[in-house]
Amino acid sequence: MIVKIVLLFLVGIAVLAMFGRLRFPGQKRLEAAKCRKCGRFRIGKGPCACEKGPRK
Repeated sequence: MIVKIVLLFLVGIAVLAMFGRLRFPGQKRLEAAKCRKCGRFRIGKGPCACEKGPRK
């Protein structure tokens, strides 16, 4: 019984891994929302914090 549970769990994890490798729609838009210098996500249309300089 425990072997069946473990095998079903492993099969489920393998299926999730296969779906995780697929490219989902909107992936390019997410990549475009990252800063080109530091790689952080930009929120809004303004410049990234790394381009503004240090905070005062």
